[in-house]
Amino acid sequence: MSRIHKEHLQAGYIFGDVINQEYIYLPSGEVGADEPLAVLETPSKREDLTLDEAVRMIDTLTLKRCKHPLLGEKSF
Repeated sequence: MSRIHKEHLQAGYIFGDVINQEYIYLPSGEVGADEPLAVLETPSKREDLTLDEAVRMIDTLTLKRCKHPLLGEKSF
């Protein structure tokens, strides 16, 4: 698990694949929570992931920091 990806999520950065419209980010309401939930957003669904699951998905799918079409470069 990438500690850097985890820290970047907690800082509000968005990871994704713009071509496939897949994004993972931490909503502002989850910052500082004991067990924050990140969001996996695809064209067909949105689902919650634990922070560890989100980091695994970023690593597995080789997602990069990107710009979300509605949120911009950071989720908060």
